[in-house]
Amino acid sequence: MKITIIVIIVVVLIWIIGSWISIRNIEEPAYTVTSNSQSYEIRNYEPYIIAETKVSGSYRTSLNKGFSVIADYIFGNNTTAEKIAMTAPVIDKESQSEKIAMTVPVINEGDDAERKVSFVMPSKYTLETIPKPTTDRVTLREVPAKKMAVLRYGWYTNEDRINKKKALLLKELQNDEVKIIGEFSSALYNPPLSMPLLLRNEVMVEVE
Repeated sequence: MKITIIVIIVVVLIWIIGSWISIRNIEEPAYTVTSNSQSYEIRNYEPYIIAETKVSGSYRTSLNKGFSVIADYIFGNNTTAEKIAMTAPVIDKESQSEKIAMTVPVINEGDDAERKVSFVMPSKYTLETIPKPTTDRVTLREVPAKKMAVLRYGWYTNEDRINKKKALLLKELQNDEVKIIGEFSSALYNPPLSMPLLLRNEVMVEVE
């Protein structure tokens, strides 16, 4: 019995540590927090580039579809004219696939008819330097600087929880007389199989 408990504790600790390590160095879009309320904060985001795809279906189905399409792009299904020096070994090609670093969040917008799933790209890239997709299912675009109201929450998420958090954020913004000027979206910050206690999710909307 004691051995079983020890094994469980060790497994949980490994799960927690692994979940923390997997996200500690992942880049996020740059922003500054300008104000906080009881349930949300206002952030000023700097411009950033996203890789975006349009999908249809339920929340989970479309998220999986979108994740698969864009993951294929960032994991090497792209073209670039630049030469990239690497160590152990150094590989030099005139035209090669380039693996793009993972960033967070994964952003999901829309309804069952059509959703847009996007990944935020590393800040070292511009639209001119970022490797181009080899499929027209992935679109690159720059998101301009904007002000966002963001409500953060933990644990697992699903469409029902997202809708409830959006409704809560909407209510809080209306109570505080904050004018909404954009569409609501949801953001996921953790890779699959992360420890539930460490999960970070957000709903956000552009405000004036």
